[in-house]
Amino acid sequence: MRQAGRKAGALLVVAGAIFLIVNLIRSVDNDTDEAGERSYVGSATCQSCHQDIYDRWQDTLMANILVAPSERPEVVLGDFSVPDPLVTFTLDDVAFTHGSKWKQRYFTRAGDDYAVLPAEWDVTNRAWRRYYPEPGMEWWTDHYPEDPMLRPTGPLCDGCHSTNYDIGTREVTEWNVGCEKCHGAGSAHLERPGQRNIVNPARLDLVRGVDVCIQCHSQGQPLANPIDGVYYDWPVGYQPGDRLSDFWRLEEHLLGEETFTHWPEGSAHKNRMQGNDFVMSAMYTADVGCWGCHDVHGTEHDADLIAPADTNETCLACHGPGRPEGPAGTLEEHTRHRADGEGSLCVGCHMPKTARTIADVRVRSHTFRFVTPAMTGAYGIPNGCTSCHTDRTNEWAREALLGWDNLSPWRVAR
Repeated sequence: MRQAGRKAGALLVVAGAIFLIVNLIRSVDNDTDEAGERSYVGSATCQSCHQDIYDRWQDTLMANILVAPSERPEVVLGDFSVPDPLVTFTLDDVAFTHGSKWKQRYFTRAGDDYAVLPAEWDVTNRAWRRYYPEPGMEWWTDHYPEDPMLRPTGPLCDGCHSTNYDIGTREVTEWNVGCEKCHGAGSAHLERPGQRNIVNPARLDLVRGVDVCIQCHSQGQPLANPIDGVYYDWPVGYQPGDRLSDFWRLEEHLLGEETFTHWPEGSAHKNRMQGNDFVMSAMYTADVGCWGCHDVHGTEHDADLIAPADTNETCLACHGPGRPEGPAGTLEEHTRHRADGEGSLCVGCHMPKTARTIADVRVRSHTFRFVTPAMTGAYGIPNGCTSCHTDRTNEWAREALLGWDNLSPWRVAR
């Protein structure tokens, strides 16, 4: 009886401890500011404790998506010195530059909103291109006038290119993708710094963690469209830590049908669809998050990769030869190319440039699937072989792969 009593007492102590811990966690999780809700404080506030991260972030593309040339004239990439019939505006008309990696667009003030001016700069080819989403391209063209000046950036762009865009006031905490775009409103964390009152995508479950990236790196529509009669092209109401599927649906596609957004086999046909691709990948099903390869706080490498983009270092950290997740044999045996040659870069075959961003410029697929030459013949989607061997045909590539005795002909010939 005494032993049973001691066990019961011990259980009560354990239960009491668990109760206290759970309530402590809940109190920290629900830590809010005096108004009872967490508010946005801006990225500049974060640097007092996170100076190194803040310094790196300032140099990222995310921190420089929208820039006022009146404040930083060096951001203008387009050549305004030579007349061009597409360029019907001057730099004086430009309120913000938008982008700098593949293309640069130009926003102008239009009433109480902004609009995209009708020419964009092709960074790769150093040429002006017409900016005009034609009817039937983007889903939203059916709901807006053809006049670009009547297509406001607020509902069509700014929710992704700013932090805390208010659809009622059209005001933001900050233009560009700031700390709170991914980590959520920071007032409670500022008042009482701790891990449990700020969102860290890497500590969320994989779905909600990757959702933080997919909120902008995907093609889709809000579930509630239209909202107060206005059609939006970004997930209105979503906050980091939410399930994105409660606010947003990815663009639909039909196998065998090529659209503006998708190739017939289902992968991205246009840029800003890394999320659409990634959720179909083996990486995603193996619980790998975007942060496994990228550090969006900023690195010295292209695309904020954790290792140089022109090497296999990022990939081979997990997929090295001889590892369960890697190829059998040596790198040369796997690729049939020199280990130090471009043909042995993992991304060449597993992340071919399939998604169009402007003119003939394409960005890499994120399905990580090997696109066979036969798939190119059937669906038109580019493959890694003829993207590199531009003087060769798909048939040549298919026959070459059939000669690789370490690959099943059923895989490479179809």
